[in-house]
Amino acid sequence: MAEALQVLLRDLGGSVRDLAPIVLVIGAFQFFLFDSDPAGLLEFGGGIVLVVLGLTLFVYGLKLALFPLGEQLAYLLAKKGSVLWLVAFAFALGFGTTIAEPALILVASEAAEIAAQDGIIEVAQQAKDSYSLGLRMTVALAVGCALVLGVLRIITGWSLPLMIGGGYVLVIAITAFAPDEIIGVAYDSGGVTTSTVTVPLVTALGVGLASSLEDRNPMTDGFGLIAFASLTPIPFVMVYGMVISWIG
Repeated sequence: MAEALQVLLRDLGGSVRDLAPIVLVIGAFQFFLFDSDPAGLLEFGGGIVLVVLGLTLFVYGLKLALFPLGEQLAYLLAKKGSVLWLVAFAFALGFGTTIAEPALILVASEAAEIAAQDGIIEVAQQAKDSYSLGLRMTVALAVGCALVLGVLRIITGWSLPLMIGGGYVLVIAITAFAPDEIIGVAYDSGGVTTSTVTVPLVTALGVGLASSLEDRNPMTDGFGLIAFASLTPIPFVMVYGMVISWIG
């Protein structure tokens, strides 16, 4: 119990240290530029306290359960020698964590609102919900496929730089044919997948898998899955935009 409390307090200190620069910047602008009243500053301070506590508990939860769980599952599946189950687990992990990613939900919702304003889709709420869900499903599918590709790379020893370089060549090629209104959303969709929920589990998957293979090094082979997760949504979303454009 004492050890767990020490870890929690250490994470709390880390959260305060990590958030301090942005808090100081925002606080300075609030106080000197916008001349906020005391009530506004008090509300700002209370919000910061909640953010620090939330981040601390989140990081502690990752260390306590999510990261070890992802690493252990990858290790056990690899030891069983079932590539099919390992690939299925990687796809399910990528799809499940991404579809629930809060950042993706917000970006997809905002993209649907703008698409309705620009006349790309109907203004009706049902059309916006359908567009938003389709965008989220596309990105989740892309991340699932990315983790499958990353797992196969770790198993086979394929070159990571060559695969990433080839992926960006493909992105540039598809960009030339994609509708202008979807290009920005597509490029941003790669960023929202590397957020609080996805990154820890994806990293754990790669490290756990590389640790379980005799001829693989967790440091050189266990990382790189996040790069795939950031890359693959871009062409997938651009193709999604092309399909929506053709249908419309």
